[in-house]
Amino acid sequence: MATYDDRTALLVVDVQNDFADPRGSLYVDGGEEIVPTVNAEVEKAAASGALVVYTQDWHPEHTPHFQRDGGIWPVHCVEDTQGAEFHPNLLVADHEIVRKGHDGRDGYSGFSVRDPLSGERGDTVLHEMLSAAGVERLVICGLATDYCVVETVLDARMLGYPVEVITDAVRAVDLQPGDGAAALTRMRDAGAELV
Repeated sequence: MATYDDRTALLVVDVQNDFADPRGSLYVDGGEEIVPTVNAEVEKAAASGALVVYTQDWHPEHTPHFQRDGGIWPVHCVEDTQGAEFHPNLLVADHEIVRKGHDGRDGYSGFSVRDPLSGERGDTVLHEMLSAAGVERLVICGLATDYCVVETVLDARMLGYPVEVITDAVRAVDLQPGDGAAALTRMRDAGAELV
């Protein structure tokens, strides 16, 4: 069970309609099932004085990230659309939000973005935000295990954060069977604790 204090942040990764709603354009099987567990963690974290941060895919209408523009994914989480909104049952309130992919770059990790053409990496505001708040430790949940969650966890470990991943509050795309399980192994091998 994850624990929280004022030096901990809960990162809720991409619990958005296009991923967490069965009608979403890139629905993650069972994505909506994690919402009650995520909400319980949000309440626990907030009550303990922990920072709660949500990441949000926030793509332009055209980006090399999308199949129609040369990428691998169907159009999803286009800024200011219903698909990009957080799942309606997700507790969000006044917590921090980090949007990623808004400039056409791939936004898998909450910490970094990558130009899909050149491969050049850049930082989001997340690490700076956590440092300014004195955060020393992270608890991570959300969608999807084998893409945005694993990339966020690996970046967090590279930055030196101790990380706990709430396995009941993640779900995988499993583009290839076993991708989700492999992602959990990668997180564990990087030093994250699976709880």
